[in-house]
Amino acid sequence: MTISRPVRKSSSSDDLAPKPYELIPFPKQKPTLKHPIGHDQYKRDRYHGSIELTLKVKTAVHVSTGIVALGTDVKSKVPLIKTMTQGTQQRLAIAGSSLKGAVRSVYETITNSTLAVVTGKYKDKLPRERLPCQKKTELCPASLVFGALDWQGLIQFSDAICQKAESVTGFMPSLYRPRPDEYQGYLQNGKAAGRKFYYHAIKAVDGGQQGIPVQQAGSEYVFTTQLQFKNLADAELGALLIALGQDQNYPFALKVGGGKPIGMGTMTVEISSISAFQDVRDRYRQYS
Repeated sequence: MTISRPVRKSSSSDDLAPKPYELIPFPKQKPTLKHPIGHDQYKRDRYHGSIELTLKVKTAVHVSTGIVALGTDVKSKVPLIKTMTQGTQQRLAIAGSSLKGAVRSVYETITNSTLAVVTGKYKDKLPRERLPCQKKTELCPASLVFGALDWQGLIQFSDAICQKAESVTGFMPSLYRPRPDEYQGYLQNGKAAGRKFYYHAIKAVDGGQQGIPVQQAGSEYVFTTQLQFKNLADAELGALLIALGQDQNYPFALKVGGGKPIGMGTMTVEISSISAFQDVRDRYRQYS
């Protein structure tokens, strides 16, 4: 598969500067739309249960709360700092919705699904069949599992909690909005070329003292969380595990939070345990 790399021309020369991402082309085949299985009962031919996940930070992670606080409030030496969510005992937390979104973006790509959300003035640049599902009776593979308009989905992510009560201060350079009209490769024949995925970096770029101070989880910090699922078919559970980076032949890390263009947000996923059952009676045996 040939993947075009979006590039831009330098203001001082005709040299082409590489970008920190690739665009994965949309499949030519339209997504297959199906009726969801429902939430009314545990289906005997489906899988139900939970997965305990351990996430390890490889490059600094910052999931912003949108709040700027005094540095002393988070034990930082800078005057002001953009904060992350903190749970009990001041442990950093990553919202389950943030993790769900990161995993869904991979799941959508490997299952030939529509996009989950489309906003902004470039909506008309997307292929029509890639727009979010609008009818709960006609859902793409990712929407069946992760949810869509009027459909809750079959999986839920709990918030991921850091295993130690500390954080570090980083300095994020100023980042700018995408400019599809200025880069080659974004559009092909007037339509979006594909889905954007950022590269995994060995180390994130630090903005130094000129950057924006941010509270973040440093390298090798460990978070734990739980994923609950119900009524998943064999293929859906398998695709979910692949989207979590568990394919032994093609392992990869997730990209979570802000700063992806400068290498931030890389987290590897390990499965600590899986509790799954098919027979409904197994569900009730757990209470005895």
